[in-house]
Amino acid sequence: MHILVTGGCGFIGSHIVEHHIASGDSVHVVDDLTTGSLKNIEPFKSHPNLRFDQADIVTWPELNNSVAKADLVYHMAAVVGIYRVLAEPIKVISTNIAGTERVLRAVAARGNHQRIIIASSSEVYGHSQKDLLSETDHLIVESAAQPRWSYAISKLADEALGIAYSRAAGMKLTIIRLFNTVGPRQSGRYGMVLPRFIKQAVSGEPMTIFGDGTQTRCFSDVRDIVASLAKLAENPKAIGEIVNVGKDHEITINELATIVRERANSNSNMVYIPYEKAYTSDFVDIKKRHPDLTKFKSLTNYNYKWTLEKTIDDLITMELETK
Repeated sequence: MHILVTGGCGFIGSHIVEHHIASGDSVHVVDDLTTGSLKNIEPFKSHPNLRFDQADIVTWPELNNSVAKADLVYHMAAVVGIYRVLAEPIKVISTNIAGTERVLRAVAARGNHQRIIIASSSEVYGHSQKDLLSETDHLIVESAAQPRWSYAISKLADEALGIAYSRAAGMKLTIIRLFNTVGPRQSGRYGMVLPRFIKQAVSGEPMTIFGDGTQTRCFSDVRDIVASLAKLAENPKAIGEIVNVGKDHEITINELATIVRERANSNSNMVYIPYEKAYTSDFVDIKKRHPDLTKFKSLTNYNYKWTLEKTIDDLITMELETK
């Protein structure tokens, strides 16, 4: 099988690449390396079944030809990370929407034989106060005047484009709403919490918690996520669906910091930083982000292999090896 991965040098994208290379597939990666890194695919970059092009998905001249050769397309390319979202809201909206539309147009132009996975985000649920976030929920996103919501709005637009193209052109498309994904190769420089905690705990630095730490999230290992995405891609019942993808074990950020500190045998103090200092004066965080995985489980029947503790131990070991 021939796989095209946009954003394939990113955190999740590189694990998709690794998964399919290990499965014996031929994989074509395109990434502009804005947030992705060649280091993420270095262990298998010389593999005979891997091809890499450094290019912007919005302007890449080879997109149509590459899509025509693909059996499966993962569209993962996007401007991500809360720091970049706040600093570059125009780039976030324009790049994410234009890139997705161009990929969809290329698939439609080539006969729609490709299976396509479009990456969305749990951010589209916005200010929902529901205990469980379901794919059929009404979505509550504040005005685009708040830079915080630029990413969510761009992903909502991507979903709308995907659904429109799917219905109009008969695409074999699935939209995935990714919840908090963690694991090897994730960088803390764009605001990701777990790699920041790991680095601080291992170095004995203060562990910085934004807000009061009572906000909850459900973390899942990227290696489980990419394996489950492959199952979604294989299941024809997932075509035309929007699917929450993640894990439903809820934990506070305070609890996450405590687990990291204990498993790293660290003496790091916990330091609380107000949102206005960490981000901007009008930043609003989401207190709870817990997915309803009923549809996901019915479509994949996937059994997770990585507990949060096992992932943390793995990341601590990797961080220690860099010292």
